[in-house]
Amino acid sequence: MRSDKRILVAFTLNLLFSVIEFAGGVWTGSIAIASDALHDLGDAVGIGASYFFERKSQKQPDERYTYGYGRYSVLGGAVTLLILLLGSVAVIVGAVKRLVNPAKVDYEGMIIFAVLGVCVNLGAALMTREGRSLNQRAVSLHMLEDVLGWAVVLVGAVVMRFTDLAVIDPLMSILVAVFILINVFAGLKEIVGIILEKAPDGIDVREISDHLLELDSVEDVHHLHIWTLDGQNNYATLHVVTSEAGLAKRSVRAELEEHGIGHVTIEIESADEVCAEKECRVESAGVPVHHHH
Repeated sequence: MRSDKRILVAFTLNLLFSVIEFAGGVWTGSIAIASDALHDLGDAVGIGASYFFERKSQKQPDERYTYGYGRYSVLGGAVTLLILLLGSVAVIVGAVKRLVNPAKVDYEGMIIFAVLGVCVNLGAALMTREGRSLNQRAVSLHMLEDVLGWAVVLVGAVVMRFTDLAVIDPLMSILVAVFILINVFAGLKEIVGIILEKAPDGIDVREISDHLLELDSVEDVHHLHIWTLDGQNNYATLHVVTSEAGLAKRSVRAELEEHGIGHVTIEIESADEVCAEKECRVESAGVPVHHHH
């Protein structure tokens, strides 16, 4: 199933559920459930935006977006994570207020809703968990948050039903919110790295440079730049000094393919040619990486 379709299913489930939930909050008098309905509505909006971005990210390159639309998926991920961030902060604020003045709740009603909530959100979480794109992973985290949130409400409601300890509800909400915040920051860090054109995680530029220099047809490599478009598709551009252009290109492409880099642009130079651009090399402790001359 395509990634955007998965996100659409998650969106529909969330939207329907937030409506049912709002009614349930009013019925049980549980502010936890009513505020969660609002939260779920926000989720649905965020997931709707993610669906739009994911659809857009699958468009082919054109004359305006020559690299294609892949980064829209990254943008969608950022939107989802920011909504999660705001949602988690709001949950913590609400929970702290509840700790200060606890309220009476209809526990049986809460238990019924929590079971429903876990089932619906678990369905949505399973739909989106296969995701590879950053956007899908963000939506998936969102769904996981909802499952955890409901599991917490369920456990809390059962415990409160037998102990009448109303503080359990807000305490457990805070725990879930903190867990989600930790994940949100990890996701945002990855997104910032992509936007700043950082070399993809798991790619060692110096090692790749060394491997390329070991190829028989390659005399020297410089201007090696490696970045990722969207966390999945990796790109490289480089200058290769060689006297056997065809062979060098094939070997360099094959080597980079092994490192998971699919889009490669190679500038071929001959040994007696002076590179017009200011040399930029992978420096190691101030000493340029060795050349073969």
